[in-house]
Amino acid sequence: MKSTTAVILSTAATAFDGVAKSYDKLFTDTAIGRAQRRQVWDRLLKAFPPGSRILELNCGTGKDATLLAKGGRFVVACDASAEMIEVARNGSEENDPRKLEYLQIANEVLGFAASRGPFHGAFSNFSGLNCVADLKSVARDLANLVIPGGRVLLCLWSRVCVAEVLWYLLHGQPKKAVRRFSGRTTAEVGGNKISVFYPTTGEVAHYFSPWFRLISQRAIGLFVPPSYVESSMRNRHKLLERLEWLDRLCADWPIFRNAGDHVLLEFIRCNP
Repeated sequence: MKSTTAVILSTAATAFDGVAKSYDKLFTDTAIGRAQRRQVWDRLLKAFPPGSRILELNCGTGKDATLLAKGGRFVVACDASAEMIEVARNGSEENDPRKLEYLQIANEVLGFAASRGPFHGAFSNFSGLNCVADLKSVARDLANLVIPGGRVLLCLWSRVCVAEVLWYLLHGQPKKAVRRFSGRTTAEVGGNKISVFYPTTGEVAHYFSPWFRLISQRAIGLFVPPSYVESSMRNRHKLLERLEWLDRLCADWPIFRNAGDHVLLEFIRCNP
């Protein structure tokens, strides 16, 4: 009989296998997806200077890994989904295996990446960690992989997204407007149901201590709306540019920084 953990990992991997080939069309290449990703890229490039050796969690189709590798970083990119890894490899613009390597490793078992370490830093972009029930174990694994002083950046769905609340209230869907508030829900991905968690910033900081210290937090998608609003924003380029400008201006202000579609948390690895 499979263990509960193995079943959970298998379900999640299968779910994302089912959307791997359409993921870029549904999010990465959309106007909203690009606007949100640009804001994360700014922080990644500042946190990880050229020459850094970086571990990426839930790499998806490899867009972030490719950016970093082409900019002179060395990246080991991991994902639980075999199909996501396949799409990433086939679409990669970086063919030097010394600069970019893809591995099928789930967030729950990051210890399997130990042979590729140690790393100067690590990151998880766009909600991969919202599918993990035990963030403490992820933090423990990262503590064994990232050198003291190294940076870890985590982009997660936030507990409260003001744009989402307003959108669904205006469309007469009050239950969806508050779906994140309980901290947990169930989503259907690729025809499979998976659990999704919405930890607060304080909870994530608690899970990552004492190995990591939170040094900054900012909203991603504060004024830029969630991806399901794409059909209403696709041809409103000027409006989206203004919303992205407002995001950059206000994203790290108190209160605002926890009210976006995502929150980007930056940690530093403490000395043992």
